[in-house]
Formats: sequence, C-alpha cells, structure tokens
Amino acid sequence: MITPQGEALNDIHPAFQDIWVRVGEVPHSRMNVVPDAHLLGYSNKTNNMRPKHIVIVGYDDITSLDLSGPLEAFSSAFLEDSSSNPQPCYKVTIAALGAKTFSSVSGLRMTATCFLSSLRHIDTLLIPGGRGVRLSPCGPKLADWISRRANGIRRMASVCTGVFAIAPTGLLDGRRVTTHWKFAAELASRFPALKVDANALYIRDGKFYTSAGVTAGIDLSLALIEEDFGPRVALAVARELVVYMKRPGGQEQFSEPLKFQVATTSRFADLAAWMRGRLNKDLSVEAMAEHINLCPRQFSRRFRLEFNSSPAAFVQRVRLDEARKRLSDPGSSVKRVAASVGFHDPDSFRRAFMHRFGVAPTHYRSRFVAGAGS
Repeated sequence: MITPQGEALNDIHPAFQDIWVRVGEVPHSRMNVVPDAHLLGYSNKTNNMRPKHIVIVGYDDITSLDLSGPLEAFSSAFLEDSSSNPQPCYKVTIAALGAKTFSSVSGLRMTATCFLSSLRHIDTLLIPGGRGVRLSPCGPKLADWISRRANGIRRMASVCTGVFAIAPTGLLDGRRVTTHWKFAAELASRFPALKVDANALYIRDGKFYTSAGVTAGIDLSLALIEEDFGPRVALAVARELVVYMKRPGGQEQFSEPLKFQVATTSRFADLAAWMRGRLNKDLSVEAMAEHINLCPRQFSRRFRLEFNSSPAAFVQRVRLDEARKRLSDPGSSVKRVAASVGFHDPDSFRRAFMHRFGVAPTHYRSRFVAGAGS
C-alpha cells in the first residue's frame, strides 16, 4: 500500500484491520488498510498537493456508466488548502484506445481528451467494461499496451468486463478477481489461471483491483479514494453522489427479489410484492398458501420446485434485504428495524443479519449514518 505521500505503509494499527470487511473478501495476506487521515499525517487541509493522475480508457462499445460513474466519483474528491479553497484530489483523463470519439453500447457518443499512447505518467489506470474489450480486437490491443506499461503504473483497476483486457497479460494469474456475475463463468473459462469470485463487489489483490458490473465501479472508486485520502474525503464523495460509502455483501444480494419475480409467470409471480407489504406480519407457509389459494403442503412443494428454496429461507432473505435498506435511514435503530421487518427478537435478527451480510447491523448502520448508535 502506498500512502498519499508516496511512502510504503507497512505497519497497520490493529484497530483498522477490519475496515475492508466482506466487500470483496480480500485475504489479509493480500490486502492492506489505510487508517483515518490524521493517523497518516494528513487531513482535510493541504498545501501544494499534486493531484493524482487517473486515466480512464475509452473505446467503442463501452458500457457508459462504467466510465461515467468512476469519472464523477474521482472528479468530486477535494481537499481544502490552507486558505480553505477546494483543491482537486485527482486529475482525470479520458484516453482513447482508438478514435478519440467513441460510442457506448447504448449509443452515447463520448470524446476523449487524448490518445492512450500519448500518455507518459499514470498513477492509476482504470478500464471500464463493455463489449468492446470482451469481444472485439481492441481487447487484445489494450492488453498489449498494458503489458508494456504495467511496471510504470502504480495501480490498475477494472470495472465489470474491463478485466478481460488485463487477463490476457498474465498479470492476474493466480490472483482473485471479480466481474459482473453474468460474465464470471466466461472469464473463468477463458482464463483458468484466474481465481474468479462471482459474488464480490470488488477485490484488491496486489496493485490490481477488479469490480463487478456497472454501479460497482462507484464502490471501487470510493475505496480507491479512501485509500488515497482517507475516509472523510471518500464519505464526502459518497454524500455528493448520494450513494453508500460501503455496501456489505456481494452481488447476489441485489438480484434475489428480482429473480423471484421474473422466474415464473404462475400465481407465485406477485408473491414477493405482497410479502414486502406485510414484513412485520404473519408470513408463515399457511398464510402465504392461503394468499394464493393453495393448501400448505402443495404450496411448499411447488415453491421448492419453482425456486429451489424453502419458503422460510426466502422470507428471511426478503426481510433481511429490506432491513438492510431501512438501517441507512438516519431515524432508524437496529431494534426498531428488526421489529418492522418481522424479527421480534433483536438477538436473532443480529445473528441472521450477520450470517447473510457478514457484518453486524450496528456496524452496517454506522457506515451510512453519522453518529449512529444501536
């Protein structure tokens, strides 16, 4: 890990060893943690700071949000100088791999500042995902450029399928990586030397950072900002963008209710919405079976056949997912949230929440609400 002053950071205070928690689930042997800004000798005030140079690669058939999300995050990071004037933490350059004007998969046309080949000094290289690097010749072209320039770049990051441009270089062999869950199997098949985690939001392994699809690029950007300038700056950016500072858990938590709703056209299709409207009420098998006019035994059998899950397990997932959202409300408390989603025993709620998301509800809430208690 490199501090903002460019010095190696070898000794981490034990109190900060769990800051990166489950988001990415990076092994302790391959991750370092930067503690709060004042412990490293810098604060929200700065004098004559040189912005770090972030280069984001642009190419045809890019996923636009993979580029614009990190661009907005890095462009929103500021420190105040001694006169309380905001100074940018980063200089962000959009560099074209091919033509300066390129189009996203959705048809958005963008223009780069310069050509990638013209750049000499790069602190962080970020590769957005898109069909272009995954399937077209620009992927191998970018991989060749990375192979030649890797030693001179402090860190490299990919969003979504941007990892397909780094993987051919061999630089990720033996490392843990992630990508959008939809393309994880393809990544593992094409590059078997990679250790692909299909669930993590982002992973750091050495100087390489990979992230899941689309909005996970913002999660990754916030982590890089926190690493460079501390949690205060990263939190200010998160507030500016109206996003979570850190999202516990992995990709699977964000698709569960949608999977339930789109997996069937039967009478089960509206059950999830009905459940969400009565999370603090009776959601037993008997109650759900009555709602869709089946006997409890038939309901349980059909539910398992259609969704490969027991009704009780699914009810708990829905309750916990809703609790996760409600905990970010400044007026909430763990006890009230637990009761509002149907957990009458706060201790059983804490155990279930910890099991699902890998973090206690009080710790989860403290990340999003300043001064939060239990």
